[in-house]
Amino acid sequence: MAEVRTEEETVQAIKDWWKKNGSSLLIGIAAALAIVFGWQAWQNHQMQQRTEAASQFADLINAYSDESDENRAETVAYVAQNLREEYSDSAFAIYGMLMLARQQMMDQDDPEAAIESLTWARENAEESGALALVIRNRLARAQFGAEQYDVALNTIESVDDTGSFSAIFSELKGDILLAQGNRDAARDAYLAARDQNQQGRSGILELKLSDLGVGEGD
Repeated sequence: MAEVRTEEETVQAIKDWWKKNGSSLLIGIAAALAIVFGWQAWQNHQMQQRTEAASQFADLINAYSDESDENRAETVAYVAQNLREEYSDSAFAIYGMLMLARQQMMDQDDPEAAIESLTWARENAEESGALALVIRNRLARAQFGAEQYDVALNTIESVDDTGSFSAIFSELKGDILLAQGNRDAARDAYLAARDQNQQGRSGILELKLSDLGVGEGD
């Protein structure tokens, strides 16, 4: 009889505990399941977004490469802008803006439009690293092309660490200073580019120095 009472007491204790804690336990389980399935759904959504962005970027590359297409410029602009609007947090959108800016500069001779595309890319890319330097370099060149000389110089000089791009930035700085009529400062920038060039002396750079009265032995 003692064993029966003990079992009954145990069952009753469980019932009493369930009455007090059952609801909160179910809520906790439901919340945990919601978190798990919510995370999985978010992960799946992110994967789908990346796949779609990659597919559109592939379309962009194909359109940009097809020089026989009369609508090439419009297609590139459309796909690049769509990447920017629909997948703004994706690296594909940034690379899309770089390709669009190249088309705007090289094919359409529209540095103002390229500046807008590259400004967006700069604002949405990481502040450091090789990609950030590529964007800064192209942005400064677009600003130079638009004759925004002071702005272009600021774009270059605001970079804390130019790394392996040092010679490129210095030579571009020299080009801008020369366009402003500051020959002495341009010469100094070109000489800095010569010293920073890890690939050896550049023929084009030496021509620029020669025009400023600097020989190869100087």
